Amino acid sequence: MIFDVTRCELGEGALWHPERRQLFWFDILGRKLFARGEGGAQVWDMPELTSAAARLADGRLLLATETALVTFDLATGARERVLALDADDSGTRSNDGRADRQGGFWIGTMGKRGGADVGRGAIWRFYRGELRKLFPAITIPNSICFAPDGRTAYFSDTVTQIIRRVALDADGWPAGEAETFLDLRDEGLYPDGAVVAADGTVWNAQWGAGRVAAYAPDGTFLRAVEFAGSPQTSCPAFGGADLTTLFCTTAMEGMDAEARALHADAGRTFVANAVTRGLPEPEVTL
Repeated sequence: MIFDVTRCELGEGALWHPERRQLFWFDILGRKLFARGEGGAQVWDMPELTSAAARLADGRLLLATETALVTFDLATGARERVLALDADDSGTRSNDGRADRQGGFWIGTMGKRGGADVGRGAIWRFYRGELRKLFPAITIPNSICFAPDGRTAYFSDTVTQIIRRVALDADGWPAGEAETFLDLRDEGLYPDGAVVAADGTVWNAQWGAGRVAAYAPDGTFLRAVEFAGSPQTSCPAFGGADLTTLFCTTAMEGMDAEARALHADAGRTFVANAVTRGLPEPEVTL
């Protein structure tokens, strides 16, 4: 079912805001931030490529852009730069990102030429004023999400078709080496954004497959929710009053005119009701 008819070139960064009862998401390449829910529908123009958001305790959002982490006031539109992101490389932008259970914010960067910029990106963590590079040599960072107890992080480099996991310490920093969680190469699947449900299952949007697939903590495939009409599923989020609604952004990026006409719903944001119970997204501590 379609949640919002707007066709995004590259829909990403789905985030459910429990206080506002709205879903937020981005069109990265269209440089827009959208919100829709009980609080109505809104859209903001972004001055640069912007891909992911996290909630702050004062009601603002923390946004990841192509050059920085910035705070964004939803009432006034005021922006305040927190710190530079990947400041040494002007050819990168932010991509997938999500708040962790300890109040940190993980964000991936990648080359602006996508898969052509092999290994140009990285996965970073912002925590209490510090930005640290965690995993370098990433081409297209995705699948950033966290176990309910906050002691495991998941992430992927989409082009490798592998989702990895790493143990976290009490402050949310990696406590060891990352290992393979899912190897999707034999199935020809490409992991994009992901979110973890209350029972610990990992729900992964799979680019090109038009679905969000659920995997048990041991990697066992459980089921998939199909989103017909838009093959490039990009980022899921749980929301709604009881957090059992599954939202998913999609994209038109890379589709020629014939493909866009064939997939008339490509780029729209989808919804499936009564899927499973999610978790509220944590607030980030500046």
